[in-house]
Amino acid sequence: MKTIIIPASGELFNKETEEFFTLPETKIVIEHSLVSISKWESKWHKPYLSKEQKTSEQVLHYIKCMTITQNVNDSIYLAMPSSAINEIVEYIEDPATATIINDPKDNKLHNEIITSELVYYWMFKLGIPKECEKWHFNRLLTLIRVYGAKDNPKKMSKNEILNQNRSLNKLRRSQFKSKG
Repeated sequence: MKTIIIPASGELFNKETEEFFTLPETKIVIEHSLVSISKWESKWHKPYLSKEQKTSEQVLHYIKCMTITQNVNDSIYLAMPSSAINEIVEYIEDPATATIINDPKDNKLHNEIITSELVYYWMFKLGIPKECEKWHFNRLLTLIRVYGAKDNPKKMSKNEILNQNRSLNKLRRSQFKSKG
C-alpha cells in the first residue's frame, strides 16, 4: 500500500455546470495488486500487463482501481499533479521484495499474454491463498516464480557437470595434497 497526497488545487472550471471550484488537499491510499488489475481488465477487456501503451484515460482509471480510500471525488484524479503520477509509477515498478531470481531461461512471464485470470490460475494451482491477491503485484509474481524455480530446479548440462567435477577434484587435490 502507498499513501499519495494530492495538494489542494487552484481554481478549476467545470464545463458541464459552468462553475469554478477548488479541491482540498486529498490523501488517497492505493494498492497495486491482482485485485486492481482485475478491476481494470474488466472495464477495458485487454491485458493490463501488455506492452501496449496505455491512454491517459486508462492510466487514470487504473489509479482509480488501485484506490482503497472510499468516496474519492473523481475530479481529484484529473487534478493530480505529474509528481503524484510519477510517485505512483515508481510504486508500481517497485519489486516489493528482496528476492531475485536470476534464470535467463525464465521467460515464461515474458512470452505469454498474462491476464488476471491466468495469475489467479497460477495462484490456485500452487496453493497460494486468496489473501495474496492484495499483495503488491510484483511481489505476488515473484512468489509464483519462486515456486517455479524450486519445483523445477535448473538441470545442468553434461559439460557443466564435468566442469563442476573437475573444479571439485582440483580443490580436493589441493586440500589433501594429493595427485589424484
